[in-house]
Amino acid sequence: MNLTSPDVVCFGVLSYLQLLVVEEIAGRNAGTAINQKFDSFGDDAAIVAAMLHGWGVRSRLVPSALGDDEYGRKVAAVIKGLGLDADLAVDSKVETVFEVSIADHTGDRTYYYQRTPEAVATLDRADLAGLENTRFLYVDWYDGDHVLRPMKAAAQFGVPVFVNIESQFDNRELLKRLSPSATVCQVAVDESDADTKMAEAARLVLDAGVGAVLVTAGPRGCLAADGRTMVRVEAPPVEVADGNGAGACFAAGFIYGRLQEWPLERCARFATAQASLKCSRVGYTPFPVKDGERLAATLNVTARSQ
Repeated sequence: MNLTSPDVVCFGVLSYLQLLVVEEIAGRNAGTAINQKFDSFGDDAAIVAAMLHGWGVRSRLVPSALGDDEYGRKVAAVIKGLGLDADLAVDSKVETVFEVSIADHTGDRTYYYQRTPEAVATLDRADLAGLENTRFLYVDWYDGDHVLRPMKAAAQFGVPVFVNIESQFDNRELLKRLSPSATVCQVAVDESDADTKMAEAARLVLDAGVGAVLVTAGPRGCLAADGRTMVRVEAPPVEVADGNGAGACFAAGFIYGRLQEWPLERCARFATAQASLKCSRVGYTPFPVKDGERLAATLNVTARSQ
């Protein structure tokens, strides 16, 4: 492990992911040609760390253990090839978390995964050394109560915590567990429900005691709110190549802005721009910061005080 204190710690399950890019998803009992295939990685914590690393941020991935198996070796090679600071532990008693993600030109993705409780539970042994000196912690709700340990530690050190809760904005029990330590929550709603659900989701999360909320709706853009300001950012049109990891790229973009001490609107603009640009490229290599800022400046925004 790199002993330099990171700016961002990303804590979560690390999976081997086989990424398949197709023209369109095949229907039941049908097939379709594969245009591209890659050895890749997930889940979102790893993608966020990789995106931030690509923008020159000192990010550290604190992942679950890999199995002593073919897929563990493959994903370790990918992570090391990126030069990402990650404490990759191998546990012969678990199988590497495995995922297949199929991306098509619509931006949708169909994925299949295999994760065992034993593999996820190795997060409880992950080393949190250096967390007290970081500037942000990122976690995902779907890693369960295993994220509470780093969240509580970060809160004690005064470190802001970014939690991706996806569609769980109305899960009151989950919000009750996470909100005492959460600084920012990212929520996802379906684009078809954007007009009615975005503000509702934001209010539920803010009312739970979280300081700021980001509600994403794919091509419908995002809504960002912090109790004082509510900002709606429209996403630009892009020619989609791969929507896999767009939400994680959005999170990375927002965290990047926060590290620069940008105001809420500028962070939301940059995150939306980078997530949109990411969809135009296969894989997780982010577009340069200047490209994101250039596109962000052109986006349509509606802002109002609360």
